[in-house]
Amino acid sequence: MGKIFVIDPAKCNGCRNCQIACKDEHCDNDWSPIALPQPDTGHFWLNVDEKVRGSVPKVKVSYVVRLCQHCGDAPCMKAAPEAVYRRDDGLVIVDPEKAKGKRELVEACPYGAIFWNEELAVPQKCTGCAHLLDDGWSVPRCVDACPHGAIRFGDEEDFAGELEAAEFIAPERADADKPHVYYLNLPKRFVAGIVVDLESDEVVAGAQITLENPETTEILQAETDEFGDFWFHQVDTALYNVYVEAEGYMTRMVKADATDEDCNIGPIDVFAAAE
Repeated sequence: MGKIFVIDPAKCNGCRNCQIACKDEHCDNDWSPIALPQPDTGHFWLNVDEKVRGSVPKVKVSYVVRLCQHCGDAPCMKAAPEAVYRRDDGLVIVDPEKAKGKRELVEACPYGAIFWNEELAVPQKCTGCAHLLDDGWSVPRCVDACPHGAIRFGDEEDFAGELEAAEFIAPERADADKPHVYYLNLPKRFVAGIVVDLESDEVVAGAQITLENPETTEILQAETDEFGDFWFHQVDTALYNVYVEAEGYMTRMVKADATDEDCNIGPIDVFAAAE
């Protein structure tokens, strides 16, 4: 079945140790016949996509590690079968000699994982640190450098229990490309807000918040904290109904649009119950 990467963005804090380790391993180092030296700048064989989500004061930052997907049916191999090969362990390698001059390989990768080395006139990408694995290492440098277990590497069967919940970075291409990089907890939407009583100039703690997806009838519930705040994490892209219930107040319903981006509803002013 071969080796795979399993990446969990929920465990990533954006330290970029993996990215630095990749640079340290490959810049100015010739690992022929696996790879020629990576340039000091311009190449990101492993990159950490950082995205700021929401709006002040409800803001989150997500980090998603991206690298070559080491596809089981790799588009780059189809584009240049004489220059790209798959090892017995499943890692896809661009042969640094046979691929010289083949700039078209950069465009052949739908994941943007292949880079052009202008000085050496060769396309390059993540090798899974194949040279280290051949030298007795059990994992690539990026995995070894991650302090939080956000990047793991091993035989596919070792992760069998987790892969049922896994996703792919480009699900629309998964069936065709058969990527060997699996993702757990890819960032989804959040819906957040704060419940207030503007008449008394106070936040409302302990309010019951219900998030309803009218299309699927899915219901999620939360409670405001001591600051009146509430959060719903990892929700689907949708237009939601948000119901606010608190003792002494009438139920309030507002809309939350999480179709295009994460939704900070902002202050929700509850109505005082009629006596």
